[in-house]
Amino acid sequence: MLSPRTPAGLPRRSFIKGVLAAGTFAIVTPRHLLAADDAPAAAPASGKVNVACCGIGNRGAEDVMALHATGLANFVAFCDTDMGAPHTQAVLKKFPNVPRFQDFRQMFDKLGKDIEAVSVGVPDFSHFPIAMTAMSLGKHVYCEKPMAHSYKQIELMMAAEKKYKVAAQMGNQGHSDANYFQFKAWVDAGIIKNVTRITAYMNGKRRWHGMKVNGLLPGQPVPTTLDWDVWLTTAQAHQYNVGYVNGDWRSWFDFGNGALGDWGAHIFDTAHQFLSLGLPTEVDAVKLDGYSPFIFPQASTLLFRFPARGSLPPVDLTWYDGQQNLPPLPDDLGSPVVDPNIPPPSTGSLDTKVNPPGKIIYGEGLTFKGGSHGSTLKIIPEAKAREMASQLPPVPKSSSNHHKNFLLACKGEETCRSSFAIAGPLCQTMALGIIAQRVNAKLSFDPATRTITNHALANAMLDGVPPRPDWEQYYKM
Repeated sequence: MLSPRTPAGLPRRSFIKGVLAAGTFAIVTPRHLLAADDAPAAAPASGKVNVACCGIGNRGAEDVMALHATGLANFVAFCDTDMGAPHTQAVLKKFPNVPRFQDFRQMFDKLGKDIEAVSVGVPDFSHFPIAMTAMSLGKHVYCEKPMAHSYKQIELMMAAEKKYKVAAQMGNQGHSDANYFQFKAWVDAGIIKNVTRITAYMNGKRRWHGMKVNGLLPGQPVPTTLDWDVWLTTAQAHQYNVGYVNGDWRSWFDFGNGALGDWGAHIFDTAHQFLSLGLPTEVDAVKLDGYSPFIFPQASTLLFRFPARGSLPPVDLTWYDGQQNLPPLPDDLGSPVVDPNIPPPSTGSLDTKVNPPGKIIYGEGLTFKGGSHGSTLKIIPEAKAREMASQLPPVPKSSSNHHKNFLLACKGEETCRSSFAIAGPLCQTMALGIIAQRVNAKLSFDPATRTITNHALANAMLDGVPPRPDWEQYYKM
């Protein structure tokens, strides 16, 4: 196992330096600053898991609060590259005595022996180095979706989960809600069978909608609270611009995974798992509106072709995103399925009343409509649903929500429902779709050799962008 420190040594632009330079943030007292660098070993809380949280603002903050709500988490470290910024304040105020870091490498150096599990609630492109470091040190990992930024990173994370025998959970929380248990029960009972076609869609407004860019954003002064070098992790060097941070990274190919990576894991995740879809053999960029080499399209339609799996027939899954790129839907659809528990985006409320995200699943003899996250499927039309009501199997209740499931898996009491072994092929499917968006082409993929056979540039993109110097080691753990 390689050390999580860089070969050239870690530049310590520390939390102390950043906060002192800012001259504000009275919440951060000298005692807390010293705790971040000189904390003694924390005593494990009885019956709880010692958790370090990487990313404590925005979605990362929601993960902190959700882990805390289980009653099974004992927080031993917080890490955020913009520690002290407004979006971290809620967590810092609620847990003022937890040691704080701006660099995950320093956190593992100083408190690694005290950490049993790590949550990773940071931008998509920086999931990989944190998760790989944690797993290589034998720490369990809760990682927000999608697992990573490139096909290769996902492959390495799946291998690390197996190699280091850790509990690893991807944060698509619907896998611990009703949709997960219903889908499995209906497949097991033969209600959902011989599916040949799936339509999946997310037509809500995204951050990049309406954006017009001719290149990367111009450089701006780096905020004194932010360690920009660590924020970039393995990504190639970029000049800081506020248009890259606090969720706006989702717009950029260099940092995010677009609407597909953000929502695919909440919409067709259970279909992917319980229909054993695996990896597609073809991904076609059927439609791209507003193509850009820098940001995601204004709208896209992607066709994924999955081959037959044993006795299961081939499946065509078509993905639609973009506000006006509405999918064809059955005339007898009725009201859409909406999950009332969808977390709001950091930019405000998500309007689920107009074109809510969802899916249509076409099986043998039955058609199903569904929403996202934990929302359950409904048979359409309603007359058929009433006819089938007495034939539907009982659906088990969840024994734990997604965060509790993870912590119980850390304790050896449950198994992660969205382990990397399960979530990895789903995320790799989405990674292939994003490559199709980038090259605007139909791709032929060979799951056996893990290669794109008809497009050399697209095949090279499976590996992602080469990491910056001194950040290569995470690919070797």
